[in-house]
Amino acid sequence: MSKQKIAIVTAASQGMGAACARRLFQAGYKLIVMSRSQAIYDIADKLSARPLMGSVTDTTDLKRAVELAYEKYGRLDVVINNTGHSAKGDLLKLKDKDWSEGFDLLLMNVVRMSRLVVPLMIKQGGGSIVNVSTFAAKEPSLKFPISSVARASLGAFTKLFVEQYASNHLRMNNILPGFINSYAADESTVKNIPSLRQGTVEEVANVALFLASDEASYVNGQDILVDGGLVRGL
Repeated sequence: MSKQKIAIVTAASQGMGAACARRLFQAGYKLIVMSRSQAIYDIADKLSARPLMGSVTDTTDLKRAVELAYEKYGRLDVVINNTGHSAKGDLLKLKDKDWSEGFDLLLMNVVRMSRLVVPLMIKQGGGSIVNVSTFAAKEPSLKFPISSVARASLGAFTKLFVEQYASNHLRMNNILPGFINSYAADESTVKNIPSLRQGTVEEVANVALFLASDEASYVNGQDILVDGGLVRGL
């Protein structure tokens, strides 16, 4: 990289979030890593990162992460919005609270972070936001009803974001992972994946690094499937 770049990675204590943080560190980024888990301090030590315990559903915690980036480094080039998982269950038996909490976790996290970082990124000349979503945003699954609906909404938000802010040199893209090895899938699920295996968290992280980087400078507003061919829809 021509200059030191700074990134925030949320839900970074394990799984895809931790893998994204590791990959950016390997590429030379300075990191702010956030998670609700104490394990974030171990990750931060290994990656020479600034740790922060907090939740993506709490605007105050998100603001603390952004302020930490500017206090320590004076800029912020990349945000990787990663989250936990929403409630699952029968489509019409899920409670209003389940749906509300799911949208708070899977959509509003991006909206809130965007409010915080966009004015700052515009002032510094640009930036990249990468959201870790799910294949079910494109091919809804009754196994993940709230996630399917909320992250389809995230796709719509992303299109609107790009329409408004691409001229300010801001980019937002979504990664849509399939069944990744951060959680074990059963044999019947794996047999339904054309690649006949689960993906790895590192494969997701490689795509995150690309979308974060200047090499993806003309990739904007896109949903990038990392699913081994699982989604059949055109």
